[in-house]
Amino acid sequence: MKNKMVDFLLENANPSIKRRVKSEILGNLTPQEAAEYQAQIMAEPIIQKIIAHQKENGWIGDIWNGGVYTQGGAVHYLVEKAVDKDTPVLKRAMDAFITVPLNDPCYNDRGRVFDEFKYPGLGVSLVRCAYIAQAKYDDVFDISPQIQLALDSFKRAAKIDSVFDILHPIKKRGEVRHVFNDYEKWPCVIHLEILSNTQQWRNEENIKLIASVISEMMKTDNAELVSFIPGSQVGCLGGALPVQGLTVMGSGVYPSPILCPIGKDGKDHNGYYHFKLMETFARCGIIPYVPALKKIVGEIADSIDSDGVCRLPNVAEDLFRTRDYYGLQLETDWKSKTRKLCDITFRALLILHYAGELT
Repeated sequence: MKNKMVDFLLENANPSIKRRVKSEILGNLTPQEAAEYQAQIMAEPIIQKIIAHQKENGWIGDIWNGGVYTQGGAVHYLVEKAVDKDTPVLKRAMDAFITVPLNDPCYNDRGRVFDEFKYPGLGVSLVRCAYIAQAKYDDVFDISPQIQLALDSFKRAAKIDSVFDILHPIKKRGEVRHVFNDYEKWPCVIHLEILSNTQQWRNEENIKLIASVISEMMKTDNAELVSFIPGSQVGCLGGALPVQGLTVMGSGVYPSPILCPIGKDGKDHNGYYHFKLMETFARCGIIPYVPALKKIVGEIADSIDSDGVCRLPNVAEDLFRTRDYYGLQLETDWKSKTRKLCDITFRALLILHYAGELT
């Protein structure tokens, strides 16, 4: 299966996917191939347009997020496209994460700076650290406090008897909400992103701890807690993991990976394979310890046809097209059916690889 998937991608995919297959999956990327792929990737129109949007201080675009030509979206895209770590456009953007003050208007947060250690899962500082981790710049900039915070957030969730032990009620707009006590901890999607892209926290005990918390969150035996997302004192904590009802079978239209109600558009957004979240869990190393996730991995493996192509139905395609936080699409467009299949098959390959299914 692995060889067929690799052969399909090396024959049909674009330079970014080919490079990542050779470096991440096969581990046989030669310096000459790396240079050739780099040149091809850098010549792509979107990459060149990102470079044109970079300011003198290294910041890309005018604001923090809102598409591929903004700082966060561009960094995510450059890393996913497998540009060299020391490529000037990426290096300058990473430097800007450190040199541009967190209260700068480009963070489009009205100059507010929220302490991620005081408010669980909140603040641009935490998200900035996730981008640093994704770009493998954690050996350049010290984000060890945020890595520890991410791990401690899972440890706290495993320790408490009830989520309401770390919340208190407030009344807002006539509605009672339960928000975090100051300096409490609770895991969120950004914590997962930081952990999935770093190494220093990894040992079997910690991996099993995170797996146990995720297993508890995937339960649906308490109607009061299913899809209940703990809140924050200063706003909606959209990326927090739910107490129960966490799912990898959602379309990704919600920031939190929860079982979604029928939307205003009348569509059911459940039942779609969330490849981004599955890849994150696989990179964290927890899938062998979470039966529900291992089942999904089995379904992905079973969907690979004799040509090495992933034929899984109901893949959450909006996760590929969204440029802000997910942006899994590495092919230039999906006008060709083959290009679409390359993107989907590549993500399936990554999930199977990091889940330990291709040894």
